[in-house]
Amino acid sequence: MTNTEKKKKSLVSKILKWGSITALVLIIAVISIPFLFKDKIVVMVTNTINNNINATVTFKEADLSLLKHFPLISLTVNDVVVANKAPFVGDTLFNTKELSLSLKLTELFKNSEETLSIKSISTKEGDVNIIFDKEGNGNFDIAIASEETPTTSSESTFSLNIEDYELEDINFNYIDRGSNTKMSLDSIYHSGEGNFAEDVFNLDTQTTGYLSLDLDKTNYLSNVKISLDAVLGIDLKNSKYTFKENTGYINQLPLEFDGFVQLVDENQLYNLNFKTPTSSFKNALALLPKQYAGNLESIKTEGNFEVNGVVKGTLSETTIPSFNIEIISKNALFKYADLPKSVTNINIDTKIVNKTGFVKDTYVNIDQFNFKIDDDTFAANGNFKNITTNPYINLTAKGTINLANIGKVYPVELENALAGVLKADITTNFDMNSVEKENYQNIKNAGEVTVTDFKYEGADVANPFYINKTKVTFNTNTITLNEFDAKTGTSDLSIKGNLDNFYGFIFKNDVLKGNFTLNSNNLKVADFIAEDATPQTNTETKETSTSPLKIPAFLDVKFTANAKKVVYDNINLTNVSGDLYIHDETVDLKNLKTDVFGGNIAFEGNVSTQGSTPKFKMDLNLSKLNIGESFGSLEMLKSIAPIAKAIEGKMNSTITVSGDLNKDMTPNLKTITGNLLGQLLDTKLKASNSKMLTTLTEKVSFLDINKLNLNEATGAFSFKDGKVTVKPIPLNYQDIGLTISGTHGFDQSMNYNLVFDVPVKYLGTDVTNIIAKLTAKDAANIKSIPVNGTLTGSFNSPKFTSNIKDATANLVKDLVEKQKNQLINQGKDKLKDLISGDTKKDSTSTETAKDKVTDKVKDVLGGLFGNKKKDTVKKN
Repeated sequence: MTNTEKKKKSLVSKILKWGSITALVLIIAVISIPFLFKDKIVVMVTNTINNNINATVTFKEADLSLLKHFPLISLTVNDVVVANKAPFVGDTLFNTKELSLSLKLTELFKNSEETLSIKSISTKEGDVNIIFDKEGNGNFDIAIASEETPTTSSESTFSLNIEDYELEDINFNYIDRGSNTKMSLDSIYHSGEGNFAEDVFNLDTQTTGYLSLDLDKTNYLSNVKISLDAVLGIDLKNSKYTFKENTGYINQLPLEFDGFVQLVDENQLYNLNFKTPTSSFKNALALLPKQYAGNLESIKTEGNFEVNGVVKGTLSETTIPSFNIEIISKNALFKYADLPKSVTNINIDTKIVNKTGFVKDTYVNIDQFNFKIDDDTFAANGNFKNITTNPYINLTAKGTINLANIGKVYPVELENALAGVLKADITTNFDMNSVEKENYQNIKNAGEVTVTDFKYEGADVANPFYINKTKVTFNTNTITLNEFDAKTGTSDLSIKGNLDNFYGFIFKNDVLKGNFTLNSNNLKVADFIAEDATPQTNTETKETSTSPLKIPAFLDVKFTANAKKVVYDNINLTNVSGDLYIHDETVDLKNLKTDVFGGNIAFEGNVSTQGSTPKFKMDLNLSKLNIGESFGSLEMLKSIAPIAKAIEGKMNSTITVSGDLNKDMTPNLKTITGNLLGQLLDTKLKASNSKMLTTLTEKVSFLDINKLNLNEATGAFSFKDGKVTVKPIPLNYQDIGLTISGTHGFDQSMNYNLVFDVPVKYLGTDVTNIIAKLTAKDAANIKSIPVNGTLTGSFNSPKFTSNIKDATANLVKDLVEKQKNQLINQGKDKLKDLISGDTKKDSTSTETAKDKVTDKVKDVLGGLFGNKKKDTVKKN
């Protein structure tokens, strides 16, 4: 090997050696530098932020990497939150799941007090909230004033040599609490590339998002998709931003921009032009959201649709740029390839203009808007002025629309086909001051709207809904519903009346006032309520999947109703009449009457849904109702008086009841409170219908419960917390008195007291013979004895007990005592004989007589309250 070859080999060996060492050092550096400098970089970022803003900044963790944007070093901070201080305490200016900064490796060797020079910024999944309070303060003004900043400039400002930045899935919200304005741009994806280190450069941007706009609780834009790919000429020295190459979209409508925006002192100077790059009528349909516009590639169009605009002037605290936006279409048509009909003779001429630069002078002119479907034409025109001071509205509409044609010309996804013909010929002319001050005489309305042969059917209605004809007339003070005749299922409706403050309702959020009459020959509630098609697995699921009915708070309407027949569940009401007053989330019922259950009911009260739980209060007057039908059909009455199912006949009753309503608007029986006073008419008991009555018949052998006299019997009930209190009810069984009182629960438990007044003649001849030997005065006082009984358990499993033994003992004791007293009073001689004679003998005979009487009475009463009837009872 020559010396030259040896030198070359040695050189190669050295290169490989040092190359390997260098590579190893780089690898070690790539791995170790993030760990060595991570804490220092975090301190530098924190100091840089705290030296520049007046806000609370928090983040969870930071990560440093040389690989992500090599040869730049990448710092990623997670869960960053910039929270405002006073006067916006509680508001968040900015938050993001991830914020990444890229910077040169040399930045790592700066002192921890020095400022970082940022090359690129990216963030994703976050929110930016720009908020103005009612005093005009903005929450974004968080920069520390110059006199509060450190004196060394390198410690007080960022060095932004940014070349690119990126926003991924960011939501931007603009809120002005003074004017009640909210603008949001959601799901923003935006990126930009340019050298911010230069004074003049091009910024290449791509932006997409969804725009929404609300002004004073009214939504004007909702999730309108926008996009813009633009090259902007940036002149940082003169604060001028020029549109160069660009294409923007509103939904699918393309727009091109040229001109510039420049910051001049505290104002902004605009000189912009925009237009649609093509004039095809497809542009009009492209304004609609994509999901509603259909396939624009397959649509046939003729005629033009153009949007042209000029924005020029200064945006300052007192002025806006003047502008002129024109929307023009002439003799256009469109037809979707897969639909049978077309819309023709489309003409649009609309201008949105401000010539002075003052917001109040903005106006909108709809000089022409008309179209034709088959032989039906529709035309409208009007204008809006004084939009920010006293809005003035002037509109005219005239024409015919066959509703069935809507789905034949436009690919609207209607779950249910529409049918019917709408005709309109109306004019309205008013200003908002007149509406605000209720000077309705200044509102000029004229014309009418009619709908005939309307049909609607779908899952949300139980049956197809037909409107034979409805006619609405507009005049200065009111809107009159002259006619509304409808049918659904077997039900029919006819409504007439007036709406008194329609414009206050539309523009001021006032309540909607009106007065109507409602008539029906047959009204079946089930015809209007669709069954829930959602399968339910259990009762709990069903309860949580439905919401209580809410009476609209915006209604202040009176109805005078008359219906020949109303069917509710399994109840048939006839000759229903009365007044319904809907207001304040409440329905007041006045003078309601109906024939039902062989009698009639009159009731008044209210139903309210003001709170989280609906409530009701009713006063009912029941006259000659069939007891079995009414108490068997109405769950509430059944719970108040379960015994009623065993009563045949009629009754009069007054009921006062209040409580909560369930989600299906039926009474929650656990919460009802009230009173019931009832009188029975021509009634009789059928004991076989009640386990309680059959038990009583078995235990009280002398009582044939079916023969109990209930005619004109009156009962008073009070109920609360699921418990019914029955005040004493006096009844008669032949010449035996009976009083019933006590309580029972809606859970069918009971605790009743029964007091029998049993005549002594039912006690047998031995007892009556003893009584016959008493003086007339003593015998007259022993006509009957009280026997107390109790019914406990439940209506389905009753238990009966009585105090028969105590009653027997008391009776015998009383008789013997009276007989002794009578013997004493017969004379001193007899008393002497008793005292001086064979006392033991007389005492024994007396006790023997007492025992015989006691045994006899027990035998008799034992038969009365036993399981078998005694012959003595049968004979009597």
